[in-house]
Amino acid sequence: MARKALITGITGQDGSYLAELLLGKGYEVHGIIRRASTFNTGRLEPIYADPHADKRRLILHYGDMADGSGLARILAQVQPDEVYNLAAQSHVRVSFDGPEYAADIVGTGTVRLLEAIRQTGIKPRFYQASSSEMYGKVMEVPQTEKTPFYPRSPYSCAKVYSYWITVNYRESYGLHASNGILFNHESPRRGETFVTRKITRAVAHIQAGLQDKLYLGNIDAKRDWGFAKEYVEAMWLMLQQEQPDDYVIATNEAHSVREFLEVAFGHVGLDWRKYVEIDPRYYRPAEVELLIGDYSKAKKKLGWEPKTKFADLTKLMVDADVQLLKDHREGRIKVAG
Repeated sequence: MARKALITGITGQDGSYLAELLLGKGYEVHGIIRRASTFNTGRLEPIYADPHADKRRLILHYGDMADGSGLARILAQVQPDEVYNLAAQSHVRVSFDGPEYAADIVGTGTVRLLEAIRQTGIKPRFYQASSSEMYGKVMEVPQTEKTPFYPRSPYSCAKVYSYWITVNYRESYGLHASNGILFNHESPRRGETFVTRKITRAVAHIQAGLQDKLYLGNIDAKRDWGFAKEYVEAMWLMLQQEQPDDYVIATNEAHSVREFLEVAFGHVGLDWRKYVEIDPRYYRPAEVELLIGDYSKAKKKLGWEPKTKFADLTKLMVDADVQLLKDHREGRIKVAG
């Protein structure tokens, strides 16, 4: 009998890659999606378009992280072996504009899900999507599982709560619950408002003559950027361990937004300085200047390490957005892979 996994946030970048990974491993994959007046499952299109994928093993349920009783109903119905909590209002800058919403969905949403698991009496293995943003004003470089948190946004404050409530349920109720402290991870499926995808999409449009300028905030901020498709494998590996634990997933390399611009524009033969302007509206009220993660624990215990280098990831994203724009202009609507 196939193992069953439940993914919150299945329509996001990570959720769609994780669903593909688990289906490839023979799982029955259940996902929670929010009811909307338009289709919001675009990132799952590669699964539906794959002639070899068994679409019958991908089952979607309407639900919301703000509705604990609904979560409990889905859990009782599905009886999953593994639960991956990837749902969030995940845009850091936007969390300053809607701090209560960020706290409710990112923070309280996690405890609603954990409590629903406890009350239904099922014993799935649980993965919590924690974030490098929790380190914020970093206390040491590089950051490890033992580095103190110093969150600098409503989003990261809520993620710190989610991290500790996951630890609390692990220690209080014996739940096999693990935190993956994922550093920035990108892909062609990254949301278009995130800086990396904003850049690669702009490169495609500027090259095609459809856009003149790209407006950005702090381009000197440094991040540890990896490939999302590889990071979801680390999530799965955490839940295959005999004992639950918390792991940093990163590349142990830091690059600035400025470097990302240089590689992205340079890949199509453009000078980024001719097209990029700084707009103070995109600055965060409290900035996080440097994030770089030490993934040695994950390498030792999970056998996981990143494979895609920074420049290759940047070029991969540019190529995908150039192709996506070409497909749109030629009337072929596709989803970036």
